[in-house]
Amino acid sequence: MTAEEFRPESERITRTLRDQIIDGTRAPGSRLVEREIAAELDVSRLPVRDALRDLVKEGLVTPRPRTWAVVREFTASDISDLIEVRSALEVLAFRLAAQRRTRAGLAKLRADLDAERAAAARGDGAEARRAAADFHETVTELADNALLTELEGTLRSRMRWLLGRHEDFAGMAEEHEELYRGIEARDVERVEELALRHLESSRSKATEHRRKPAEE
Repeated sequence: MTAEEFRPESERITRTLRDQIIDGTRAPGSRLVEREIAAELDVSRLPVRDALRDLVKEGLVTPRPRTWAVVREFTASDISDLIEVRSALEVLAFRLAAQRRTRAGLAKLRADLDAERAAAARGDGAEARRAAADFHETVTELADNALLTELEGTLRSRMRWLLGRHEDFAGMAEEHEELYRGIEARDVERVEELALRHLESSRSKATEHRRKPAEE
């Protein structure tokens, strides 16, 4: 049997729903009803219930009474809070990564970046965003700080949601390319400068994305 077959049913459902929320397949405010999801995924209601509980803990779902929930609607304040926390953690992560990167870590970071660039080139937004998120998570691994890794894990789903607001896939990949080169060169000062610029770009894109429905 494969590792996937050994994975608990609730974990598979959690991952499926998480990806759908981050990719926008399940829109903010949409209902998540146990029996409907169970029928859709051809599973019992119990693992769906467990999955929804996990997604509430991850900050992607808002619970409702009894057997349903809704996809979280992030407010402007929520996004601002996320970006402030992300800024503090990621500038530190990029700085430490530039100081502590290893050959194996750089190879993994390069693979994430190549996957992102390939997805961006073929216009696959979902894969480009996932690879971009992988890139950021690998940077945290390169930072080699256990507490930072723990904090990143707590916020991972919300950070992936935030990265999912990007639509300029090629532009984001190019920013990551510059960051990769700075980390490879151990140019800490340059990496900090690029990280701050990258975070400001993310803030701008997230704000633009949130305003779109109202303007259209």
